[in-house]
Amino acid sequence: VGLFRNDIPSTEKRITAEACIHHLWFTDADYASKGTHIKWNPAVKTAGDREAIRAGILNGRIDVVATDHAPHTADEKSGSYFQAPSGGPLVQHALPAMLEMVHQGVLPVEEVVNLMAHRVADLFDMTDRGYIRAGHKADLVLVDPNDPWKVTKSNILYKCGWSPFEGSTFKSRIRGTWVNGVQVYNGERILTEHGNHAGERLAFNR
Repeated sequence: VGLFRNDIPSTEKRITAEACIHHLWFTDADYASKGTHIKWNPAVKTAGDREAIRAGILNGRIDVVATDHAPHTADEKSGSYFQAPSGGPLVQHALPAMLEMVHQGVLPVEEVVNLMAHRVADLFDMTDRGYIRAGHKADLVLVDPNDPWKVTKSNILYKCGWSPFEGSTFKSRIRGTWVNGVQVYNGERILTEHGNHAGERLAFNR
């Protein structure tokens, strides 16, 4: 992590760094209960490695956080270590996990916004994205920061039907999601009546 620069703004860097949710959350101690369901590439490693990544976020050497969403089926992930593919579903639980780290004192809530919205838009010079501003696309999430809930199979929305976070309790609950100003999630279900009309092609200028 120390090889990445933090003495200049992210937009001036020629080489930037990304961390994934699972490397900020899990450690090798979780293999005993999660097994190949937390097999990723790079692998989840020690608590010390996790703390180094978290520190890299706080000191500016790591610029953004991503999900690395890879919704393999439960059957695919239940094979042996050499048979199970790397990756797992993370989009639904990415923000609750990041906000849980805010509750734990790992990072400030403002940094979550920077890592997952502002800085991403800045690095790729995305047109009208990443900020709540007049003229920008209304990509919004409404969060209740104090409504604890537990991840169970019954509330998983992934088509693959499982999550590496099953059994985890998050204090923050997503109450609504808007894409391009269209509500696509109401806190309980995906609003499929909007079809594919909510989505638009992203414009990258860098």
